[in-house]
Amino acid sequence: MKTVTKVNITEAIYEEIGLSRKDSGDVLDMIIEEIRSELIAGNDVKISSFGTFALREKKARMGRNPKTGEEAEITPRTVISFKPSQILRQAVNKKGKK
Repeated sequence: MKTVTKVNITEAIYEEIGLSRKDSGDVLDMIIEEIRSELIAGNDVKISSFGTFALREKKARMGRNPKTGEEAEITPRTVISFKPSQILRQAVNKKGKK
């Protein structure tokens, strides 16, 4: 299994659209920054045919240190979850069946 990096995506934008590598990187950075800004503002981000980045509040709870077994409180926090769209899910599952 291969890991796709920001550089790989920038290169794909460069090859597909024909922007310079610098401009391709700038476009990707702008997209990532917009998603980041909206999540920081407390908004979910839905990208059609791809999926939804959603914020979820987790309550405080008791946990356990796996090394010592000592109980510790896990503080409340906001987490980001990603739910793929049905189209993305189907595409991934179709690819896996070949």
